[in-house]
Formats: sequence, structure tokens, C-alpha cells
Amino acid sequence: MAQVTLVEAEPVPEAPVPDGPAAAAPRRPGLLPRWGALAAAAAAGVAMLLAFPTYGLWWAAPVSVALLAVAVHGRRLRAAFGLGALAGALFFTPLLSWTNLHTGAVPWLLLSGLETLYFGLVGAACAWTSPLLDKGRWARWSWVPLLAALWTAQEALRDRTPFGGFPWGRLAFSQDDSPLLRIAALGGAPLVTFGVALAGACLGYGVIRGLTAGVKWRLAAAPAAAAVVVVAGWLVPLHTPTGPGVYVAVVQGNVPRLGLDFNAQRRAVLDNHANATIELAEKVDAGQARRPDLVIWPENSSDIDPLRNRDAAAVIDRAAHAIGAPILVGAVLSSAKGVENVGLVWSPDQPAGAEIPQYTKRHPVPFAERMPLRGIARIVSKEVDRVTDMTAGTEPGVLTVGPAVVGDVICFEVAYDDLVRDTVDGGAQLLAVQTNNATFNESEARQQLAMVRLRAVEHGRDALMASTVGISAFADSRGGTKSETKFNEAAVILAELRLGTARTLATRLGVIPEFVIVVAALAGLAACAEVRRRDRRAQPNPTVGIKEDV
Repeated sequence: MAQVTLVEAEPVPEAPVPDGPAAAAPRRPGLLPRWGALAAAAAAGVAMLLAFPTYGLWWAAPVSVALLAVAVHGRRLRAAFGLGALAGALFFTPLLSWTNLHTGAVPWLLLSGLETLYFGLVGAACAWTSPLLDKGRWARWSWVPLLAALWTAQEALRDRTPFGGFPWGRLAFSQDDSPLLRIAALGGAPLVTFGVALAGACLGYGVIRGLTAGVKWRLAAAPAAAAVVVVAGWLVPLHTPTGPGVYVAVVQGNVPRLGLDFNAQRRAVLDNHANATIELAEKVDAGQARRPDLVIWPENSSDIDPLRNRDAAAVIDRAAHAIGAPILVGAVLSSAKGVENVGLVWSPDQPAGAEIPQYTKRHPVPFAERMPLRGIARIVSKEVDRVTDMTAGTEPGVLTVGPAVVGDVICFEVAYDDLVRDTVDGGAQLLAVQTNNATFNESEARQQLAMVRLRAVEHGRDALMASTVGISAFADSRGGTKSETKFNEAAVILAELRLGTARTLATRLGVIPEFVIVVAALAGLAACAEVRRRDRRAQPNPTVGIKEDV
């Protein structure tokens, strides 16, 4: 009879296993050597930057997603976080350099550093999914949409935290000239981001599987799969407004000087916009131009409160009577409510003493129009006390301006999905973005214009951007632009826009597509945790052996 004896084997030396999430799976070698992973992560950051205005190489965005996926594949979470943060630093620091023009380097670097942390999170999350690519076919294929969902979830978090979030640099905002822009009509900016990341995940899948499984044909197939995702955007039908046309004038009055002191001569800024409107009226009277149905002035076109200052009111009133059309004025009000950044509808036939319709900006920009943690921020920058805490509005920017119901959002509000969508849900027939770029530069203005183009497609509305110094432009519901002004020059542009009433699928669904994608991302991370747990339990125990005596 065979006798079985348990024999204690010699201990096998092990690498120390770290505590925390990184210990949930056995050590995985990185796909690339350390220097290669650093190079790929750095290239990912640079490629992402090139995708955005002013470079505008939209196809570089999915390439960036693929490069980061390859860089972090098989890495421990700490290393993957660092690689993601490296990509983020090389992307956000130059992308947000316009915040450094007049406030110094510290606020710019702090904001860039904060945004970089979110790229670190997505890098770690991508590394967490690495075991899926060693499993069966369905597990491997699930990795592709999961990677896209993780990018979308990262943006959903970044758009909301902290202090209301800062959505600049979303993948969707790099696609203003891409076929994927059309996807916005189905699910808004989050679905566009998902599409971009999906194309990138296809590229990453081909490279990773080609290198790890030795299936070289996947390296060639990956670009084809990514191209299919991108080209599929052309199949999305777009909404074209079918309502009556309205003739719109946008006045870019310019300012005496750029920078934080752009409005030190507040009366000069107001006069610039009023005089440009009166000059247009003179051309109309002379038969050289068509009279507009409504006129849009930009944010901060009257930082003298016209509801409290009779001289400012008289200037605006004279311009409105000269042009014979209502003017949407960007103004700053001081009242019992506090300081408000508003859009005022100033009509030439407004009854004396009647209440003037207005929209109050709902999302004052943290650290620019309101100062969270003021005491701490004062330690960081002496410019803190130049910021006055503005009072936030509570109602969507839905204003009747002449024959049109205008969806008004002010400056950075165009980056926030819900603030724009609320105006369309409230009945807006066209979209207007009032902005002041005098404290920034042309790069920031072009990044903002890309957002306006996406919103026009997303909601099937013609749109416009009115800036004090540029860029002002019209955008149609297909994402195209016309009459773009030059930066830091006075100009008046005119165009006939169509009023829209139909609601796109994206408008009707609202936040649902983003919610579904984020839930899928969280479920995928949980599934990966279970895969890693099973992998760890499946490892043989090296401390016990079996010896059989016959």
C-alpha cells in the first residue's frame, strides 16, 4: 500500500507583497520596460495636447488613450498612477497656460496639478483591468468598452469635483472637426468622450495583444477597428432647425487693454459696444446693412450697473433705440443680493419702470468669481482679494429677446452639460454664449469655441459666441462656424439663424447616458477585483509539498 507523507518543503523566497489594492493580484510584469512606459505616458500627454485647439489634431486624442493604456498595462497601481499623472501634467500644464497670463504661475500650476491627479486615477484604473486581457475571448473584448467607460467616468468626476468641478480638457471638446462630434446628438459630451476613448481602446487592444500574445496581425487590425468607430460617427443623423429665421448681430467692442485691468476704464468698454451698435444702425439707415432682429453684447460689456447708474442706462438705451432692436447686454449688477454677473434684455420699447428680464450666472467660477477657502488661498496668491464673491443665479438662462427665445450661458458655463441643457429644456430656440476673453488669450477662446460647436450639435440649435475681444462667431447645428472674428479687434458680425424647437435624443435623455456609462465603469472595476482575487487564490502554495512512498 502506498504511504503518503506530508513533507515540509524548503521556503521559496518571495518578493514582498504590498498592502492595499495592489496586493489583490500577483505581481504582473509591465508590458513595456520602465523607460518605455515613461516614454509612452509622456507621448500620451503630448498627443492629447495636440488634439485640442489651437493645434486641432483631433485624431491624436484616441492615440493618446491607446498610448496610456499600453504604458500602464501590467503595472502596479502606484506606478500606473504616476504614469497617468505624467501624461496629465504634460497635457494640462500647457493646455491651461492661459491662466498664467495675468495671475502668476502659482494658480496656474495648482490648477494644472489638480487636474493631473484625475489622469493619475484613470491610469491606475486602466492598470487594474490588465488581467482581463489574459482571460477568454469575451473577457478580453470587454476590456475595450470598459476602458472607454473609465475615461468617461474620470471626466464625470472631474466635471463635478472639487468646488463644482472644472470640465476643461474633456476628450469631447477636442472633436470639433471630427466625425465623432455628431455623436453628441445622441448622448451629449459624455458619449462623444466614450466614442473617442473607444477608438483609442481599439488601438490599445491591438498593440497589447499583438505584443503579449504574439498575434502580429492585431497590430495592423487595431487602426482599422479604431477607424470604424470614428467613421461610424458619420451615420448619426443631425437635427437642423426648421423654424423661422432671425437676423442676429454680435458686437465685439474690444477693450482698452488686455489683462486683469481690462475694465479699469469701464465706461470705455461700454462706449465701445454702444458706439459699434450705433455705427451699425447708421449703416442700416443708409441702406448698407440689414436691420437685425436682435443684438448680442458679450459678458462684461457693461460693468457699470445700468440698473443703478443712469449714465450707463442712457448709453445702452441710446444704442437700443438707434438699432431699433433689443440688446442682450452682459452686465455686472450690485444689489441687495450681492454682485451678479448677468445677461440683461434691453428693449427700445421697454415701458418706463418695467422690470428688465435678466439671467444671473448660475456657476460663478471658483477662484475667479468666487473664492473658496479664501484665507488659505490668500497665502498662495496676493491677488485673492481682487476676487469678489459673486451671487449665483438659480434659474436657467431662458430669455425672450425680440422674436427669439435665447438660451443664455455665460463664459465657462458652456463647459457644463446641465447648464446648457436646462436652457433647451426651458424652451430655448437658439444658444448664446456671452464671454469675456480679455484676461486670457486666443488659445483659450478657440478652446471655448469648440465647446460652443459641440453644444450646437448636441441640442440641434444654431448658436453663437459673443466675446469682448474675440473670438466671436456663429455655429450651426452641424458644428460648422462662420464669421469668426480676429482676436483683440473690434468687430460686428451678422447672420441669419434658424430657430429650433425639436429636441435631440441627447436633450431628451439628459444625464442618463453618462450615468449608465459610469455605472458600467464601476461594475467593470468590481469585476476586475474578483478576477484578481481568483488569480491570487489560484497560485500554488509553495510551503507544502506531497511525497509519495511506494
